[in-house]
Amino acid sequence: MSKLFIAGEVFHGAGSLEELKNIKGSKAVIVTGGSSMKNSGSLDKAAAYLKEAGIEVKIFEGVEEDPSSETCFKGAELMKSFQPDWVIGLGGCSAIDAAKMMWVFYEYPDADFDAMIKPFNVPVLRKKAKFIAIPSTSGTGTETTGLAVITDREKGVKYPIVSYELTPDIAIVDGEICASMPAHVTSNTGLDALTHCVEAYVSNIENNYADVLSKGGLEIVFNNLKEAVQNPSNIQARQNMHDASFMAGLAFNNAWLGIVHSLSHQVGALYGIPHGASNAIFLPNVIRYNAKESNRFPDLAKVIGKETAEDLAQAIETLRADVNNQTAIKEFGISREDWDKNLDFIANNAFLDPCTGFNPRKPTVEELKEIYNACYEGVVYNEQ
Repeated sequence: MSKLFIAGEVFHGAGSLEELKNIKGSKAVIVTGGSSMKNSGSLDKAAAYLKEAGIEVKIFEGVEEDPSSETCFKGAELMKSFQPDWVIGLGGCSAIDAAKMMWVFYEYPDADFDAMIKPFNVPVLRKKAKFIAIPSTSGTGTETTGLAVITDREKGVKYPIVSYELTPDIAIVDGEICASMPAHVTSNTGLDALTHCVEAYVSNIENNYADVLSKGGLEIVFNNLKEAVQNPSNIQARQNMHDASFMAGLAFNNAWLGIVHSLSHQVGALYGIPHGASNAIFLPNVIRYNAKESNRFPDLAKVIGKETAEDLAQAIETLRADVNNQTAIKEFGISREDWDKNLDFIANNAFLDPCTGFNPRKPTVEELKEIYNACYEGVVYNEQ
């Protein structure tokens, strides 16, 4: 027997933010990032809808990219003093992921962050509050996943906190909120969603629901990402990408991910490389690596009118170029000397990353280093 893990309620479509009017409760904390949600009017609109529902609102602003555990502790302190019955993450994945962990530390002030690094080790939530996720980017699918990625700045390590307890109670998937998303963010996050589709489909967990969602999400991304990047005011393309992101998130919430994410988590934490950008660099070569073990890539290739795993890898490289993304890690200004100095460190951390356990092919640290080096240079990975 299997169980499908999904956000408790899902509202999607342009204008669906208005559903906040119908929330029942007394107090809510909205957690958001920098200024984009305020400047676009989405933050004020969300607060107004909640007040219309009779809910008192406080706002925690300033969640940074790749949110730190320290930021999560600060947000939890606000919640402890305010005692909300709703926690709302509004914005990009960083804001929503941080809000999830603030929620944990609000309900469990003495929770051990290091203990929660182990998969499925978050304590039972919803004793004080429920959670609403409202994404402004179309990539991570965090609005329907039991995942929060938090960075330990002192260690230089990005930790995926994995627990179905973190799956939101309500997801609002409103394409209008994405209208102000810059082209490079649209590109990065869309390629992240694409990566979720591919990795969920070939993971070592068999799940018919995840398979269909992965294929559907992949087709939508290929049909809409370029348009969303080039014509940002096209709300239909925005909504399509938002829906694809949700579908991909729902897929991997039930089948999980692989070593593309294991590799990306490390370069994101150490070098600050945007997650979707690094995923898009690693994904084609990881397809080539995993194709030695998995025969599932041709299924995905056929969705976009191709035939083989190599066709799929090349189609992703073409899409990556069409939306102006980088082709090599070294393009982020990382010297070969610096790369070589840290290679063992990041490869070992990638090997230990929880996502590695769901990869269809079990890698060695040396193989991860070989993939890293090929992607640093931006060349095709070949088996040694």
